[in-house]
Amino acid sequence: MLLHLSFVPHHSYYVLSAVMLCCGRALDSPCTLALLVGFQFAFVLYFSLGGFRSLVSVLVHSSEPEFDYSRPHDVYTNLSQLSALPPPHPSGAEPQLRSCLLPSPLLVGPVSVRLSSPLSLEEIKEKNPLVTPGGHYRPTDCEPRHHTAIVVPYRNRQSHLRTLLYHLHPFLQRQQIHYGIYIIHQSGNSTFNRAKLLNVGVREALKEEDWGCIFLHDVDLLPENDHNTYTCHPQYPTHLSVAMDKFRYRLPYPQYFGGVSAITPDQYLKMNGFPNQYWGWGGEDDDIAARVRLSGMKIVRPPVAVGHYKMIKHKGDKGNEQNPRRFDLLKHTRLNWRSDGLNSLTYEVLSKELEPLYTNLSVNIGEDPHPPPKKSALPKNASYPAARPKDREKDQGTLGWQSTQVTKLEGHLKVTNTSSDVGQKDVVKQEIV
Repeated sequence: MLLHLSFVPHHSYYVLSAVMLCCGRALDSPCTLALLVGFQFAFVLYFSLGGFRSLVSVLVHSSEPEFDYSRPHDVYTNLSQLSALPPPHPSGAEPQLRSCLLPSPLLVGPVSVRLSSPLSLEEIKEKNPLVTPGGHYRPTDCEPRHHTAIVVPYRNRQSHLRTLLYHLHPFLQRQQIHYGIYIIHQSGNSTFNRAKLLNVGVREALKEEDWGCIFLHDVDLLPENDHNTYTCHPQYPTHLSVAMDKFRYRLPYPQYFGGVSAITPDQYLKMNGFPNQYWGWGGEDDDIAARVRLSGMKIVRPPVAVGHYKMIKHKGDKGNEQNPRRFDLLKHTRLNWRSDGLNSLTYEVLSKELEPLYTNLSVNIGEDPHPPPKKSALPKNASYPAARPKDREKDQGTLGWQSTQVTKLEGHLKVTNTSSDVGQKDVVKQEIV
């Protein structure tokens, strides 16, 4: 009456035989016999499925989506299905559009990433004819449900920028969202300040349109799955680059918030934007993650199977050396986050160009108050260190600073330009919730 055990490993068979012998006359009881048969079945299932993990995966249904990244689609797949602008109605009335479907029927899942030999901007524009000046796109055959600004802090990475634009435009168009891409270029030779550029980008983007979602996007990260939709969570900031090839497609640590993330204008106000004091590489993303928690929010993420990103490999950037003060600044985030951020931001917009594929904003964000020492040439066989130059005094020159007022009206962030007097710094008035 026992189960046939020919496919059970030999060591498992001997274990079962020993159990049966120990039972002895207890097998005469129907209840005991049923328990033994059930035990045998579970034991066989355990080994045939590869152990405890496989057994649990069979018995417990997982909601984690599955995608085959070994067979990606071309990133321009289905782009030909996008509708061009419809002809004007004879009566002049605007046609009533249905809301875009969720999820978009144009999504394909994993997409290939082209990292070598980026096309020219003119060639990329030819492949994206529906993108309007300034890098904007809006579906023409349905009313978009989401309105997203992509803010990219930038300096001296032209090849990476072309690769990002080549990849991101078709990726976003298939999601059937209304979007615009803003490249925030830090002018001058001062140390790079990613978080401050993000502050500038959020403010300038909201001056242009009432965006419902702001994406903070590094120029060297390319999304690999178009089910990773560029939309915001209504309550909490979202971290999207949860599985980067740089980290073997794993989250490096639980509070990691670097790479690509998204916030609504209200969430941005609540956390007082981003810190302005992080000059150089490192620390600002951890400060932003701390602000999320300190302002009473939490970080949400898409499934790991969806949040795949490839990083464009590159050498260290000149002017973006590792920030030696980052750990000291992080120690004081709890004390400083209400005073260092959106409400202390100063900058000057030098130029704004509506390029065919993006809006380019060149900005002056000031000088690093603690610049790294300049490297001086040493004679051969010298063993003494180079003398450190004196810290430069903070630039007090008069600049055409913009005065901007940020207010919260009916649950939204509104930005208005009030003046541009010479020598007047950009002062932001806001109430931190």
